[in-house]
Amino acid sequence: MRRCTRTACGRPAVATLTYVYADSTAVLGPLATYAEPHCYDLCAEHAERLTAPRGWEVVRLALGTAAPQPSVDDLEALADAVREAARPAADGVAPTPVGPGRRGHLRVLPPPER
Repeated sequence: MRRCTRTACGRPAVATLTYVYADSTAVLGPLATYAEPHCYDLCAEHAERLTAPRGWEVVRLALGTAAPQPSVDDLEALADAVREAARPAADGVAPTPVGPGRRGHLRVLPPPER
């Protein structure tokens, strides 16, 4: 859980504030998925009381009141993936793991020694 970035405020963050300096605009929207270096996470009270400097415009996007729930399609896709992973190989031979190495940004690890 991310906290409000205002000094001495420990409440949970519900909104993210960003600035568009070229347009003199402050944008307040739903809590961002990831904490970004030049964005500010605000609690409900600080988000509601937000003001901008003179000459700036504040754009307030609708804040979601609850976390989005997975859709039926998401749940079915997850169930299908689990079923596929649990299904034995067609030829009865388990796939052999690839040796240690590097593939792009992922690493393949050898199976643990027993």
